[in-house]
Amino acid sequence: MVNTLLTPSVIAKEALMQLDNNLVLGNNVHREYKNEFAKVGDTVSIRKPVKFYTADGETRVNQDVEEGNTAIKIDQRKHVSWGFSSQDLTLSIEHYSERYIQPAMITLANTMDQIGHGLYKDFWNVTGTPGVTPGTFKSLGLSAQRMDEMAVSRDSRVAMLNPAAAWSIAADQTALYMQDKAKTAYEEARLGRIARFNVFDSQNIQSHTVGVMGGTPLVNGAAQNVTYAVAKQSNSQTLNTDGWALSVAGVLKAGDTFTIAGVYAVNPVPGEGATGKTAMNYLQQFVVTADATSDGAGVAALTISPAIITSGPYQTVSAAPADNAAITVLGAAGTAYPQNMTFHKNAIALVSVPLEMPDGAAFKARETHGGLSVRVVKSYDIDTDKDIIRIDALFGWKTIYPELGGRITG
Repeated sequence: MVNTLLTPSVIAKEALMQLDNNLVLGNNVHREYKNEFAKVGDTVSIRKPVKFYTADGETRVNQDVEEGNTAIKIDQRKHVSWGFSSQDLTLSIEHYSERYIQPAMITLANTMDQIGHGLYKDFWNVTGTPGVTPGTFKSLGLSAQRMDEMAVSRDSRVAMLNPAAAWSIAADQTALYMQDKAKTAYEEARLGRIARFNVFDSQNIQSHTVGVMGGTPLVNGAAQNVTYAVAKQSNSQTLNTDGWALSVAGVLKAGDTFTIAGVYAVNPVPGEGATGKTAMNYLQQFVVTADATSDGAGVAALTISPAIITSGPYQTVSAAPADNAAITVLGAAGTAYPQNMTFHKNAIALVSVPLEMPDGAAFKARETHGGLSVRVVKSYDIDTDKDIIRIDALFGWKTIYPELGGRITG
């Protein structure tokens, strides 16, 4: 029986399915399709999952439902393209997909996931020891414990591990007296669900290189806290510091994390009481959101997250830092460490929008489903007597609730 000629719509549907099947990070985040066309650099809005807080007493306390819309910049335009002969279009979709579409979509999916893994820089909660590969149940358990303490919902939690960590934890699972679990870990290195996480291994886990630091960093000035009204747009603030090495660019890098002496994390669940929220027994971690440079006097203004909020329902710390409070940065200066990621699905969003169709192309199609969109266009190169096809995706990533995620450093 003669195979039916492949149409652009058939190719687009197959490409979208293969892309969806090969995404790892992209299939475990908040993914909402936005029904509008966009170009690279455009900003679109998505519906942000709602978060509520409890209030005290019999009198109703109104809460701003800030879910509404959150802006995501569509700043990623990626494509794959190849040439082929005309008779290849007479292949069955199974053969054409195996020869062309599957490998193309594996590449595109990996690229999309790799970009998404760069969002580790938005997470300030870090567990593990820099330079030590996570390799036990406890490695995941410590991150799960931190999420429990930060009142992160126990459903839809995900852990993304690099191959070194995944294989080490798989080895740890083989020693368990749990026949099916150990067999799966031993034969397939498939970890499944551990410590409330759906665990995946990914070669796209990124490493972070700590800033050059130097000196003895201290808080420069007391009472550097802000109100939620000031911080809510970006959940960040500027922290004035000094004591760094003199005139150093990149004294800290975006993604560096640190603690401040005397500034403890707080339980986020209870409403505001007479003395504020309950302090935890560990220091609050902060992440640097932009590269920082120290001047000739060793002074550096750090843009940090979360914002230092000392009271109210959005309180983040036990107290504002004191002047000259010591700053401790995680990791050694100039050293790179893998950043395995743990998060609730609602911490991160991936938005894929449909591309406009070119007027001059006859062979074209666009398919959108499940929050993903791809466009297929074919042309003919008269110089090489080849048909040329390209598959494009336009998308953007954003961390929408960084407090719902964390890292396990390696």
